[in-house]
Amino acid sequence: MTINHDAAWAPEAEPVAAPLTPADVADAARLVSFGLQAKLLPARDAEYAELVRRYREDPPFARLADAVATGMGLVVLEVSPRAGMAVAADEDSVFAVRMGDYSRRAASESTDRFLHGLAHLAVAALAFPRPEDLADDGYLGRVTVNGVDAFVRQACRRLEERAEAQGAVTDPASDAPGLEAAWRVWARRSSTGATKDARRLAGSTTGIVSKAVLFLVDSGFLQKTSDDAGGTFRTTARYQLQVRDLAGSAAMAELTDLGVVPVTDGTATLMPADDSDELVADAGLPFHSL
Repeated sequence: MTINHDAAWAPEAEPVAAPLTPADVADAARLVSFGLQAKLLPARDAEYAELVRRYREDPPFARLADAVATGMGLVVLEVSPRAGMAVAADEDSVFAVRMGDYSRRAASESTDRFLHGLAHLAVAALAFPRPEDLADDGYLGRVTVNGVDAFVRQACRRLEERAEAQGAVTDPASDAPGLEAAWRVWARRSSTGATKDARRLAGSTTGIVSKAVLFLVDSGFLQKTSDDAGGTFRTTARYQLQVRDLAGSAAMAELTDLGVVPVTDGTATLMPADDSDELVADAGLPFHSL
């Protein structure tokens, strides 16, 4: 009788993963469908939480869910208990919500559409003014409607000072690219305005900011916490992930580089409102100390 020593010492074969089934495909698609429900979180739905757990612990299932998302024109930003399946739509995806589409619905005038885009940019910069804020998964930003307007008006003054120092034209065309085109338009626009029954005018700058933040609430990016300072809102994990992508844009860099949001001493991330008459009363600019 002979002994096969090679067989005796052969390592155990790696377990073969069970083949994926149509039920697995259905579960992966179900997870993606949960991710498209912007306001839904795993903590509020047991099935969603279980699918998130499976995604994180079962690599073949995770690859399948990623493939389903890709086929639908979606990019998976993160899958976690805090954010659920956070997805962003490619430009050509049927699920894409383009800023141009939003701004055309929000305003008929091209100048106002430009200001709506600036309002969204300002909300992002004010919510996460430092790289550390974007990197910290536990960070919650806070913005107010009046605070965003005051923040943009501070930026307008910085841009005016810069233009005067450089001897630049101080009244650029409203449809020119870059922030230099917007500061005169925003600064000249009424902060509030009012109708005869004291309602805020939609075309006022706080009206524009209000429409922007309500759009972000509907998209699951912000949550309203109070009516203070024109409306107070806190950020969500999904919004943090979206702003991480936006942070590398030239417009975002241009706005934060104005110095309206100091990032040097680490004691607070935002400057307090000054006593200028141009600032909105009770702007409620937030501070987030380390």
